[in-house]
Amino acid sequence: MRELRIRVLAGVFVVAGILSWAGARLWNSIGTLPSVPLAAPVVLALIAAVLLATALSLRARLRAQRERRPGAKGVDPLMAARAVVFGQASALVAALVAGMYGGAGAFLLESLDIPARRDQAIYAGCSVVAGVAVVAAAIFLEKVCKLPEDDEHNGTGTAPAA
Repeated sequence: MRELRIRVLAGVFVVAGILSWAGARLWNSIGTLPSVPLAAPVVLALIAAVLLATALSLRARLRAQRERRPGAKGVDPLMAARAVVFGQASALVAALVAGMYGGAGAFLLESLDIPARRDQAIYAGCSVVAGVAVVAAAIFLEKVCKLPEDDEHNGTGTAPAA
């Protein structure tokens, strides 16, 4: 499984932001711009909280297992892999959604004097912050579940020559 790449996530964020900003300008010139839902930052924050709680739980269980504490619950490797996949998928979607709301929020910055648009810009900004929190939690979860480097194989995946 490959690690999350910050460059890919940043690229998704920027491209989605630019397309969203352009789409918001076009949509606003044709009619009324759709609103940013209040639920967007809330849902993203909940996903970030779930990822963080999973990472902290796995970290504590792995530490207890390494220290051979009596009664320590082991970590099923398949469960850890599923958690990492969930984190990676969440990070990609969060980068896309945060970029979309970031672009819409950037467009809304032009009309902060209108109370409804100001509220929408605040919701969009909170969505971007919550999206960044999802990405950070996913990266932390990935670091927690990362296997230590195997010195025997020197990271090449093959056994050393005898």
